[in-house]
Amino acid sequence: MKTMRRAIFTALRILTLGVAFITSLAYADDYSNVSQLLRAGKFNEALVKADSFLTAKPRDPQMRFLKGVSQGYSGKTSDAINTFTQLTEDYPELPEPYNNLAVLYAGQNQFDKALAALETAIRTNPSYATAYENLGDVYVQLASQAYNKALQFDGANTAVPPKLALIHELLSPGNKGTHPTICPPTPKTPASAVRAP
Repeated sequence: MKTMRRAIFTALRILTLGVAFITSLAYADDYSNVSQLLRAGKFNEALVKADSFLTAKPRDPQMRFLKGVSQGYSGKTSDAINTFTQLTEDYPELPEPYNNLAVLYAGQNQFDKALAALETAIRTNPSYATAYENLGDVYVQLASQAYNKALQFDGANTAVPPKLALIHELLSPGNKGTHPTICPPTPKTPASAVRAP
């Protein structure tokens, strides 16, 4: 009798592990599908898939992040800000939502909020290169505003125009710099969250 119970228990344990493995593979497919839609520029489709997934797992940080990216790229800036803000509240150890908040704020010329979000991202992960690059881009935007203000108050100042010219060169459309970048659509999830294999 004990042998039979042990065999049943072992079979149930193996079945449970198998179901857990298959479930995690299904989630990985969902993350992958939404990421592929984002890369293909199908932002609304990605948003629909993310929302569908989140109906069953509303606290999943990775899919919530992908949803925020979808919202941001599809022009739903206030929705994206809400999504990333909620992520920073629920998972303050993740730097990527702070970075993406900063990008959205910078796009609205709210550079003080962008700076605060980037500084938090960097405190969260001191080796987060994208946040440092975006921080530099925000500082360039702030420098441009400051130099323009200086010229407004003292148009005869000959030191400012060359500095502004350099900034305008950095800000030119052909230059990759000074345009904060949204981080890739796959953040590292905290240990407490369900991870894709």
